Amino acid sequence: MNIAHPFREGNGRATRIWLDLILKTEIKQVVDWNLVDKEAYLSAMQRSVIKDVEIKALLKQALTHQIDDRALFMKGIDVSYFYEGYSQFKTEEL
Repeated sequence: MNIAHPFREGNGRATRIWLDLILKTEIKQVVDWNLVDKEAYLSAMQRSVIKDVEIKALLKQALTHQIDDRALFMKGIDVSYFYEGYSQFKTEEL
């Protein structure tokens, strides 16, 4: 999805939200993005184009059954902005 997404800005955020929606529907779990280290994630994401084992393992360890937890979802959006270098605002403050 990150490669197919047509825009440079927003790829990561769109991909993470899309992935969570698929995981929620298919396996009744979502990623707790607060448990995923930024540098490890970005590194694994870069290499996932060639081999996806690393990114799958990284995200699997952060799965949770808290699929209806709005605070977890909103914190995930905050983490997405943090991964991409934006941390001026937090969703809870908006």
